[in-house]
Amino acid sequence: MTSLVRTDAWNSGGDFTNTNLFWYAKGVGKMMERSLNDPASWWFFAAIHGEYVNPQNAWYPSPPDFPAWTFIKAPPSVSTKPLPDTAIQQKYWNQCQHGSWYFLPWHRGYLLALEAQLRADIVSLGGPGTWALPYWNYFGGSQGSQAQMPPAFAQQAMPDGSANPLYVAMRYGPDADGNVYIPTDAWAETHPQDPNWSYGDVSSACLRNDLYTGSDPSTPLPGFGGPESSFSHSGSPHGNMESNPHDLVHVYAGGQISEDNYGLMADPGTAALDPIFYLHHCNIDRMWASWNAAGKANPNDPAWLAGPARPFVMPMPGGESWVYTPAQMNSTSTLNYTYQEVPALDKPASTALAMRLMNLGVDRARAAAAPARSPARPRAPAELLGASAGAVQVSGAGTGPIGVRLDAGVQKLVSQSLRDAAPSNLPDQVYLKLENVRGTLDATVLGVYVDLPEGASLTQRGRQHAGDVGLFGLRRASAKDGAHGGAGLTFVLDVSEWIDKLHLESKLAAGSVHISLLPRRELPGQSKIEVGRISLYRQPN
Repeated sequence: MTSLVRTDAWNSGGDFTNTNLFWYAKGVGKMMERSLNDPASWWFFAAIHGEYVNPQNAWYPSPPDFPAWTFIKAPPSVSTKPLPDTAIQQKYWNQCQHGSWYFLPWHRGYLLALEAQLRADIVSLGGPGTWALPYWNYFGGSQGSQAQMPPAFAQQAMPDGSANPLYVAMRYGPDADGNVYIPTDAWAETHPQDPNWSYGDVSSACLRNDLYTGSDPSTPLPGFGGPESSFSHSGSPHGNMESNPHDLVHVYAGGQISEDNYGLMADPGTAALDPIFYLHHCNIDRMWASWNAAGKANPNDPAWLAGPARPFVMPMPGGESWVYTPAQMNSTSTLNYTYQEVPALDKPASTALAMRLMNLGVDRARAAAAPARSPARPRAPAELLGASAGAVQVSGAGTGPIGVRLDAGVQKLVSQSLRDAAPSNLPDQVYLKLENVRGTLDATVLGVYVDLPEGASLTQRGRQHAGDVGLFGLRRASAKDGAHGGAGLTFVLDVSEWIDKLHLESKLAAGSVHISLLPRRELPGQSKIEVGRISLYRQPN
């Protein structure tokens, strides 16, 4: 019988009249009183996700500077010593799974462990034994109003005048002014005065996917939950849920002022120090629960169910260790908790596919009959359509148009597929890859544009906007001696809609496609981001 209910942080206006937020603050404060080497401390739990506190790690900044924990501006006053012994660090720390099909189950277990420790502390302070983590539903509220961070996190003091443990100094928001909101489409529509309306990129469109891993006409690569992997915080493409909304929310909530001053939420080695982190991940977990409730299946592959060779392990109240597998995280119904509300799924994938077919000339009735799922057969492998001539440097306000030269033979196959598009002959999907993206400024969102003219207006940008990537994890993935060998991050975007437009405008036969990469905020100082290659791939259906 489920006994714990995770509730909306915006209940009672999102301030401390919401008793779940009040007790969350009390529990966080109790955990913050403990030292770094105590597994029940706030700092130890943050390091489970990722840390910049051990200078021996390859990703520790050199020369020492932010995001090393010693350089974090209080509050909170982050504990940086004593370090636990090496064996404890290797057992518990730096476990977060990203660019991996374990992303969702690992974080579910992480939330459960943190929630258990908080509940134990809350009970010790006289709070309720049924307390559970709240979630921040940034897609909720009238006209998208809950995209704003709940007010309890912006207040420096508790109702009794004591310091608020939920308040973080280094949390800047998308406009770098301390106003923390998530730029969803609904938010953008109701804030026309905001000069950054073009930020309206954070969406729940991933809920239309029907495959956890892989692709079909309604599920772009690499799938809802991410690509097959081993134990991984790697540069592999992030799953569709992880890319959007997860990564973008991290970067927008953290925000960035300069090269050495950006929000804790924007980097996986500091993110879990910020109490808003857990409410964000509670919402991600809630969305996964909703996806499953709609009949979408998690993997049944033994490699996913059993987890990687390095086990997932968490400290629990009373000094116990808990080892868990993805199979144990498969459903909230077996984990003693539920959500106040699960989100409704986005418009059916078949609708988006029908719109694409109609744009390509198929009549409405026939387009509506198109199958959103592929037949039960393996898909043909993706084929390289074209690539940039070399590495691309992104600095300042971004790049001009970058030519991606197309292979003539593959381009003809794509064009033929688009000309012959029909419900029984679905058009190719075309993916854009940003390969081996390297740098140190995690607090960056890159907007990707197709066929954008030089000096384009904001309106033109909106028309040519193919998607966005949040560079969450960039520094660690770029560390030459780190776990990823300095390979950086790789991103995949479905750009089929924009290739369709080029085809209909008779531009595809020109032999190249032009891509522009524009950071959502101008890169500060001498900061540069290198993209090893921009490539396009044809995926036959």
